Amino acid sequence: MTDDRLLLKDLIDEPAVTALVTFVAAVRPAVDPEAVVEQVFDDHWQERELKQRIRHVAVVLRQHLPEDYRQAVTVLRRAAAEVDDLGFTAMAFNDFVEVFGVDDPDTSLPALEQFTTLVSSEFAVRPFIKRYPERLFDQLAVWADSDDWRVRRLASEGSRPRLPWGMGLLALKKDPSPLVPLLESLRKDPSEDVQRSVANNLNDISKDHPDLAVAILSSWQDGSAETAALSKHALRTLLKKGHRGALALLGFDPDPRVTIPFATVEPVSTPIGGSVQLRFRVLSTGNQPQLLMIDYAVVFQNASGAGSRKVFKGKVTELDPAAHIEMRRKINLTPLSTRAIFPGLHTVEIQVNGRVLDRADFLVLE
Repeated sequence: MTDDRLLLKDLIDEPAVTALVTFVAAVRPAVDPEAVVEQVFDDHWQERELKQRIRHVAVVLRQHLPEDYRQAVTVLRRAAAEVDDLGFTAMAFNDFVEVFGVDDPDTSLPALEQFTTLVSSEFAVRPFIKRYPERLFDQLAVWADSDDWRVRRLASEGSRPRLPWGMGLLALKKDPSPLVPLLESLRKDPSEDVQRSVANNLNDISKDHPDLAVAILSSWQDGSAETAALSKHALRTLLKKGHRGALALLGFDPDPRVTIPFATVEPVSTPIGGSVQLRFRVLSTGNQPQLLMIDYAVVFQNASGAGSRKVFKGKVTELDPAAHIEMRRKINLTPLSTRAIFPGLHTVEIQVNGRVLDRADFLVLE
């Protein structure tokens, strides 16, 4: 059976690359679009992943632009000014700066500010933060005050300590304090995209400094729906881990008064590629209504035999005294690109307000 799903990397296709190169050639007629496209789509194109394709386009472009970096960037900036929408393909502009321009921040930073309005420069700015931290935090503060929400988002998203797919910022993992004033200035941004980026940054911080993340968010509480939504998104990792401070901040009792009368998984065995049905009941034993976050975790068997635990969101609900809720969830055992499925004993854990209250096992067969 063939897999016909569209992959992100396939969005960087020949029409998109041809369009990008055509914009460049309009500024610099010495660029031959056909020659560039032929060089881009070489024998290794199909095996390259998304970021590898972007990097390859940037490297090929470098060979067709002026040798002087500043002149080359000027060409790209003039071309980018004419671009409407090229999707991920436009990230080749940003990547060009990341690869070839770290030694020249005076030229590169204004270019990244422009390019981020086409597609985010969040990956490309990170080597600059690493090399020039003081200068870049001054720049991030300027960007945070921009009239363009995409530039403001670059300030918060580009400075995330643990940006997925991006270079890690070890200094900010160790000491995220320089981020606090930046995030403070953006937390009430009129753009929901920027607010969500602030939450992403705080979620990164919470992985290394959980109590600090909770303290920052505690100081921001103002009763608004916007702050509540930001806090919930920022604390998502800590909530899954059952961090008591994070739970309490969002109104969840870290010691819920509930029991699990039953938890079953059927069938008790299934082959790789199959599925099982989880069914369980949560009963309130308290004498007051309780806000409950009911989740479940699957401990997947892995190659090492140690098990890999993944928490799946279930339901947030309020239960009155003696009330109960019954839940059913399907657990798929289909291998994914992000998770292999191995044979062996798997465990499902029922988690209420971060506390594991019951378990059930099932067997995955080859």
